[in-house]
Amino acid sequence: MKHSLERPMAIALPLVAAFLAASGLTTAAEPEVGLESVVFAGGCFWCMEKPFEVLDGVPSVTSGYAGGHVEDPTYKQVSAGGTGHAEVVQVLYDPRKVSFEELLYVYWRNVDPLDGQGQFCDRGPSYRPAIFYRTDAQRELAERSRKKVEEILGESVELQIEPLEAFYPAEDYHQHGRVPRSPLHHYG
Repeated sequence: MKHSLERPMAIALPLVAAFLAASGLTTAAEPEVGLESVVFAGGCFWCMEKPFEVLDGVPSVTSGYAGGHVEDPTYKQVSAGGTGHAEVVQVLYDPRKVSFEELLYVYWRNVDPLDGQGQFCDRGPSYRPAIFYRTDAQRELAERSRKKVEEILGESVELQIEPLEAFYPAEDYHQHGRVPRSPLHHYG
């Protein structure tokens, strides 16, 4: 009787994928074929989800953390400070339906580019505006758009444009504005 690796591999691969996803280690992986992704920071991630979720050609927007030095941080750690992370959204998009330039347009319409210390009522480094690019083309377009915004406003833009080192999805209860609602919450 021959032993085949086919059956054990069919069982092992989904388990490995689930483990990596749960640990946040798959987040820097390339998006599925035909899709691209970019990570935007612009204050509270709940405020950044909706403008991208409504776009045709954007199948997924995931709230999370990027730009820090702590592996797989929690909301409590990021909001307390010290991890270096910003609250972000990872936007998965189909460039055949929505261009990166269109995503940048939506991004600029939803941030205060003159405030590098937070966004609107969300204050502190975890709410800083930033674009975390995956490709040189994204970097070039983001830098070009920043120059254009500076020309229009006549002021220097306080926005970081950085390579994406790692993206860590936020806890499930933070996805798509799924937070217990109260009269004190203004998000979502």
